[in-house]
Amino acid sequence: MIDPAQTALFLVIVVLALLLLVLGIQVFFILRELRRTITKTNKILDDTGQISESISTPLSSLSALATSIKAGARIAKFLRKKKIIEEDENE
Repeated sequence: MIDPAQTALFLVIVVLALLLLVLGIQVFFILRELRRTITKTNKILDDTGQISESISTPLSSLSALATSIKAGARIAKFLRKKKIIEEDENE
């Protein structure tokens, strides 16, 4: 009927099928966990973008204010020099 070689071959096929089934389940869990990780990473990157944008807006305003103050100081310095020159000419 069934010789020992056929029995051994049948057992090997069953064991390999079970191992492939377990491996397939493990791959499914790994891919599901990878999907969750990618979703969380995407959320973190979105939050980081919002934070950097909220920081850059006040900094650019502060930079514009500093540039305006610097320009105002140059104008004041120029006007002082002009006033001193005019006073020297009037003397």
